Amino acid sequence: MRSSSSNGRFRVVATTLKASVPGLLLLLLFIGIGLSLILLPASPASAAIFSTVTPTQEDLWAYVNLPKATYTATVVLPPTDIPTLEATATATPGQMAMEIVDDTAVPTYAARQQVVAASSYGGSKYILVDISEQHMYVYEGNTLVYSFVASTGMNNATRAGNFAVQSKIPNAYGSTWDIWMPSWLGIYWSGGLENGIHALPILPNGATLWAGFLGRPVSYGCVVLGSYDAKVLYDWAEIGTPVEIQR
Repeated sequence: MRSSSSNGRFRVVATTLKASVPGLLLLLLFIGIGLSLILLPASPASAAIFSTVTPTQEDLWAYVNLPKATYTATVVLPPTDIPTLEATATATPGQMAMEIVDDTAVPTYAARQQVVAASSYGGSKYILVDISEQHMYVYEGNTLVYSFVASTGMNNATRAGNFAVQSKIPNAYGSTWDIWMPSWLGIYWSGGLENGIHALPILPNGATLWAGFLGRPVSYGCVVLGSYDAKVLYDWAEIGTPVEIQR
């Protein structure tokens, strides 16, 4: 009876153990998985395998100390080599004769000088030359009608004062220097030389004398204008038009 009972308990225990083996194995499996989940992230090998690699860009720049660039201003000065003319030897040095360029008979020199005092002029036209500004202002009444860049005589060769247009010659000739002076307006006499207002002189070879030098004293006493400006003034001015030259 005891032996039979003992065997019975053994069978029961064995059966119970046999029945619980799968559950035990399953429990151990879960425990193993849990430990793996806990220990795996801490492993360097697993970190290399499972971690997300974020690519980094290699720094390809560096700080460089560069000297600050310097700028040297280049000053362009106006030309100083004003072209001059050498007077050719004549029987009466220092004299200038004006000749009208056309095919008509040329009147005598004295007959062409229409000297008119400014006080006898009844019009409203007026010419002002400012030597300090190298500029000409042309008025009709109180209205400024023209404003021209001008050049006067070197070394104060242009006389200051009140004058009047006393002669008009389309193209005056200066025999002393062998030059042509278009749009000539004679304004006063200096000895045997008549000074006036005219365009840039023309040399015998056709070149323009003093081109590019307007706005600074370049002449031998006359008031010089650009070619176009001189023609405009010539057509506008009248014999007797007052001309004031101030310093």
